[in-house]
Amino acid sequence: MYDEILLETEERMEKAVEHLSVEYRGIRSGRATPGLVENVRVDYYGSMQPLKATASIAIPEPRLVVIKPFDPSSIKDIEKALQTSDLGIQPSCDGKLIRLEIPPLSEERRRKLAGMVKEKGEDARVAIRNIRRDGNRQADKAEKDKHVSEDEQHELKEEIQKLTRQYEEKVDEILKRKTEEIMEV
Repeated sequence: MYDEILLETEERMEKAVEHLSVEYRGIRSGRATPGLVENVRVDYYGSMQPLKATASIAIPEPRLVVIKPFDPSSIKDIEKALQTSDLGIQPSCDGKLIRLEIPPLSEERRRKLAGMVKEKGEDARVAIRNIRRDGNRQADKAEKDKHVSEDEQHELKEEIQKLTRQYEEKVDEILKRKTEEIMEV
């Protein structure tokens, strides 16, 4: 029971950190990355698909994203999806490829993005703390139901607190890297 609670708590904390990383990939930082567009939803033969499932995405230059559809007939749908996305970048299409020129970010936009990144980091920390609370409740219940001793329950709560600190540090590290990436000129 002890190990199960600890393992489940750690897995959930890991997922919270992974979720934050995925969210950060979609935030523009002034340089081109596939993560910027790979999850844009495209109407592909009547079903909404992520762009990465309908086209190859390449970064030939630091400020350029090149998208080549697997099916050339879907290029208009991809272009439309990019135009209606919240990227704020106008795609240019030559009939075979779509190019996205990533403009440099203004200082004001950088500050807004840094604030948004900080907010998402705080959301991840809250999620980790909620997972800690759930783990502690499970430890209390396991002790009450006589699955673990009082000493084991105390030890389990200490282990959960260590995991919480460890995963909050990971969030801080990811947040710091993304903020630096956004603020670099």
